[in-house]
Amino acid sequence: MNNPALQQLTDQELLQRFKTDNNSDWIGVLFDRYALLLLGMCMKYLKNEEDARDAVQQIFLKVLSDVHKHEIQYFRAWIYQVAKNYCLMQLRQQHMKFKEEISDKHMGGIAAEDNDKRVYQEKDILLENMEQAMNLLSPEQKICVQLFYLQKKSYQEIADQTGYSLLQVKSYIQNGKRNLKILLEKQQRANKS
Repeated sequence: MNNPALQQLTDQELLQRFKTDNNSDWIGVLFDRYALLLLGMCMKYLKNEEDARDAVQQIFLKVLSDVHKHEIQYFRAWIYQVAKNYCLMQLRQQHMKFKEEISDKHMGGIAAEDNDKRVYQEKDILLENMEQAMNLLSPEQKICVQLFYLQKKSYQEIADQTGYSLLQVKSYIQNGKRNLKILLEKQQRANKS
């Protein structure tokens, strides 16, 4: 369903179509819009690319199963919340594994909780910044970065899919990654001042 006309549909229209005919392709189009951002969010929480990729897959399955249960006004806000809750649950489960090894007095009690909240708020800001930065990349860089990092496509697969040469694909990915880093650093400095 890689149809340009589908890209013109709003999140709300895609959701409505899915709820009407239960065709998961509608959700697939929606998910593609936010998948790279969700991967970034999961990376920030879980600190591990493989865990983050697994998390994005699990979040997609959860969205498919839960979307009918909710009246969703803003899909983007809703899917971020689903992703955030999933990551926090993963962290909580990891924490439970280590809880036997570390007593509460070593954790620093309330101070540790406040620190966690601050870290999560910073991660939410970083996710917002990532979305803004992605939108500032050239279309060629954006699509190549998405295909390479999110869909795990090889340089050759990206070249076949986009029509760019291998050299162009490598260049777009390298430049896109560098530009993202520069844009995120600028945004961080702006947020601090």
